[in-house]
Amino acid sequence: MDPTPSLARRFGALTIDWVLCLLATNLFTDPLRDNWAPVVTLIAVYGFFAGLFAQTPGMWVCRLRCVSYADGGRIGILRGLLRGALLGLVVPALIMDGDRRGLHDRAAGSIIVAVPGTSGTR
Repeated sequence: MDPTPSLARRFGALTIDWVLCLLATNLFTDPLRDNWAPVVTLIAVYGFFAGLFAQTPGMWVCRLRCVSYADGGRIGILRGLLRGALLGLVVPALIMDGDRRGLHDRAAGSIIVAVPGTSGTR
């Protein structure tokens, strides 16, 4: 398995996702007044994108994937929603094991891995 991606790379992906959620939320409410709306949007984004495609938009930009710890496959919508909800609480993401899996990853049975690089030459 590839080495675990750096925390900076993971934080970069989360920052991109958060900014996109703020922009999307701004279309239907004021995220500064209704501060719950961006968090709900983030949970939905993680449920949909991480669950079905193994990548949120931020993970795609940072070349990360969120896959099942057991078999490396997709985690599915329900586990993506669980992971997103726990990520929204912040604290579970800060408590990590040796594989840099936060409590949100452990609860969802997921792990963040780097997307292998592509090379034009062999």
